[in-house]
Amino acid sequence: MSITMLSVAAGAGAAKAESAVNTVRAEGGKADGYVVNVAARATVDAMMTAVKDRHGRIDILVNSAGITRDARLIKMKEAEFDAVIDVNLKGVFNCTQSVVETMLAQGSGAIVNTSSIAGIYGNFGQGNYAASKAGVVGMTKAWARELGPKNIRVNAVAPGATASQMLESVPEEVLKQIREASWLRRIGKPEEIASVYAFLASDEASYINGTLVEVSGGVSV
Repeated sequence: MSITMLSVAAGAGAAKAESAVNTVRAEGGKADGYVVNVAARATVDAMMTAVKDRHGRIDILVNSAGITRDARLIKMKEAEFDAVIDVNLKGVFNCTQSVVETMLAQGSGAIVNTSSIAGIYGNFGQGNYAASKAGVVGMTKAWARELGPKNIRVNAVAPGATASQMLESVPEEVLKQIREASWLRRIGKPEEIASVYAFLASDEASYINGTLVEVSGGVSV
């Protein structure tokens, strides 16, 4: 089994990329790590070229880079708005446009974008984040129409709260509210989210295109 792991989170250091690569290799897979700022198109193009040169093709793209800069509208700085849009929305555009010519030449491909439940119903103090994730849904739908006839599927995942570094600094009283918002009354596990990405990227989902899959324990119900 050959896996190319791309560490493309804006601002991610070499140590994180190396850790991710080592995890895959420890499980018997093959992985390469790249430190890329998805908001900087030149670095994205360089990564895609390197992967194509090394492996000859690119079959799957998962756009998962994301940041938060939370603030209420009245207090949000323009730089905070721009930073989130640049990474969460433009970064998805940069990576997808950079890889699509390769997939078109192959005549196949699967793209899985990362939205959020915040992009479905909004979230207090996250106007920038919600806007970026709603935008990802719109791009997913548009690209599914454009690329579907070329045998390139485009789908998106809308995770709910997930046990990750993003929640480490969240106060316990807020975590309690988050757990109670889910009808499963808990926070999601990383592997529960990852399995949905793996399915949408696989041949088992070969007839799924333009879909947004919410993985939140039913928060929006």
